[in-house]
Amino acid sequence: MNIEQASNWFKELQDELCKHIEKLEGKAMISPNKTTREGWTQQHKVMYGNIIEKGTVNFSHVTGEFKEEFAKKIPGTDKSRKYKATGISVVLHFSNPKVPAMHFNTRMIETGIIWYGGGFDVTPCLPAEEYESWYHLQCKEVCDKHDTTYYEKFSKACDEYFYLPHRNEKRGIGGLFFEYTSPEHMSFDFIKDVGKQFIVIMNQTIEWHSQDKYNEQDKEAQLVKRGRYVEFNLMYDRGTKFGLQTGGNMDAILMSLPPEVKWK
Repeated sequence: MNIEQASNWFKELQDELCKHIEKLEGKAMISPNKTTREGWTQQHKVMYGNIIEKGTVNFSHVTGEFKEEFAKKIPGTDKSRKYKATGISVVLHFSNPKVPAMHFNTRMIETGIIWYGGGFDVTPCLPAEEYESWYHLQCKEVCDKHDTTYYEKFSKACDEYFYLPHRNEKRGIGGLFFEYTSPEHMSFDFIKDVGKQFIVIMNQTIEWHSQDKYNEQDKEAQLVKRGRYVEFNLMYDRGTKFGLQTGGNMDAILMSLPPEVKWK
């Protein structure tokens, strides 16, 4: 699997995800802008709908050279700071507080070495034990198709990564997270299946909960929880830092930010 082949898959997946979202809302997603310069393509698609208050699906295929200080934090840059990267990122914030915020991304990066990264996680604002159990079964299912050690390892990594140390709390109920994984140790078929499983989880979650009744207290809880989401993504998220350090599309970099939020 080379980076061009990976890029083709991520673009296909973006198209598939957008079809599901557009069918759900009954209208087309908008493309605020498409950033293209030499060696650099980002396509940022957004939905502002009745069910999905704000949903973004971002595809990128970029090349460049890391800044010297930032390169020190990236594997494989000891001999050269040049890089190639491609991937897809999805963030969904729902109108109904009974539907958790959802995040997914997968990527391939090439420096002096090649690695895969990504995963998905969900962030409910209200307790949902039955849903949480079902959700983690879906996480385990996609892992077990490829390696029975994946679920425990990647679920633990997800809990550790999506953690707010200044709050001493996890962002959500976890999921899967993997990083710096060599193609020698992971099939690209797993990368594909993670994306396909996210679509299954997304569709089922929406079907089950998008029409649930809620009250003002539930909505208040959602807005406060979104504040935690914002804090993590602006303070700790590696993807945000990568985008800021490489001069990317700001709308795409800040795609995770919800349309409405509250701090108390």
